[in-house]
Amino acid sequence: MSSSSPASVVDLQSHLQLYQRHGRTASRTRFYAHRVRESLANRVVMFLCSVLLTLLLIAGIIVLVLWLSFRPHRPRFYLSSFSAPSLNAFSFTLSDRNPNAKIAISYGDISAAVFYDNRQLASGTVLSAFYQPPKNTTEIHGQLGRVAVRIELTAAIRFTLSAWDTRDHRLHVNCDFAVGPDGNLLLEFQGESCSRYFG
Repeated sequence: MSSSSPASVVDLQSHLQLYQRHGRTASRTRFYAHRVRESLANRVVMFLCSVLLTLLLIAGIIVLVLWLSFRPHRPRFYLSSFSAPSLNAFSFTLSDRNPNAKIAISYGDISAAVFYDNRQLASGTVLSAFYQPPKNTTEIHGQLGRVAVRIELTAAIRFTLSAWDTRDHRLHVNCDFAVGPDGNLLLEFQGESCSRYFG
């Protein structure tokens, strides 16, 4: 005699199907819970990265706008007069123009040197440290000993915007010109722009 009746086989099959469904459902639940935890961690990391990148982008835009609106322009120098009344004395006048609308410039002591054929003929300090407000022109008068064809100025300058100062920059200005037989600056060089650079 067979111990399994058709009813017990059906019960056994239904229990087996129920167990298989429950096992699948439990493993699916564990799988989905694991994915939700991974997904939540990924979302948090992605959110933090996007916040950081957004802050960096905003800071970059602010720095760019400030730089574009306040970018400092180098001061401009123009030779107004030069004379060498004797072989061992000179006098000259340079105009120093601050073209910046909102930025002032602080100068250290300005020293000058006179050159002829790339030989230094005279040098010395011609102006003590000073502050130049925005859109201002300052006359630099110098008197040095002996004739020259090039004047070089050097100064440490700092750009100033309200309470914010930049670091010191070493400014170099070169004025190449010619003098006539009387030792005075030729008219074609009067008002001539001088080259300038930071170094």
